[in-house]
Amino acid sequence: MTDHVPTVLEVPDARGDRALKRVSATQPVHHGHLSIGSKKASLKNAILARLSLEDLAAIGGSLEPIVLRERMVLQEPKRPVEHVYFMESGLVSLRVIAAGSMLETAVIGYRGAVGTSFLWGGHISPHQSVVLFPGSAYRIPVENLRRLMKERPGIRERLFEYLQALTFQCVQTGLCGVRHDREQRLASWLCLASDAVDACVLPVTHDYLSSVLGLRRAGVTETLIRFEQQGVIRKMRGVLQIDQRESLEQKACCCYKLVSSAYASSLSAFAPCAD
Repeated sequence: MTDHVPTVLEVPDARGDRALKRVSATQPVHHGHLSIGSKKASLKNAILARLSLEDLAAIGGSLEPIVLRERMVLQEPKRPVEHVYFMESGLVSLRVIAAGSMLETAVIGYRGAVGTSFLWGGHISPHQSVVLFPGSAYRIPVENLRRLMKERPGIRERLFEYLQALTFQCVQTGLCGVRHDREQRLASWLCLASDAVDACVLPVTHDYLSSVLGLRRAGVTETLIRFEQQGVIRKMRGVLQIDQRESLEQKACCCYKLVSSAYASSLSAFAPCAD
């Protein structure tokens, strides 16, 4: 049975949202700046890892490694974008908030960065960015990044390639919410989240999936039970493990392949640097 979903999803008085409000002022924990050299090989962020050594050296002095805690709010809507976060691990939920309602438009992991909306020329964030899975990132002040983009074309090009893929995901998510059924959308979200963190174990709850997808919790539970009976996933306390990835992709709607291809294109637009 298909769940019919409005364009903007109503979020009930969930415990997760109350917890978000409590930690919204929490600052990320940071430790010095990125040291360039042999460190490049250990960078997981796809944008930074594909920079030349010269570009990475230029940006490295402005990058702060930080710890991202669960439910940490990195950006609020209608507020100035102060930092861009290059994700190393963990997962961030990108959301549109309006009149007490919320719509998740994308999830961002190690392939991307949080705060890139300023690249379209605006100074105010249209999204709320919330840490879903804890992890780490490199943070840079927006003004520093603006200056570096003018000086180093390679940095600008890689950021815009990524932004095109992220924008496509946001648009496709809106279409998916009104065109595809519950099973397809749930499978697609799990595949995208798994890709974003490069892992098959996801610390996600039924309540969260219900709220961000705008589905009844009972419907989410019913679908996940069916997936588990088919051997596609395994559910444990607060954790979901994907056992048959290929089968899960077959259950996903076409949006998964379209979004996945957009990110693959952004990463293949430039050959890996040889230095």
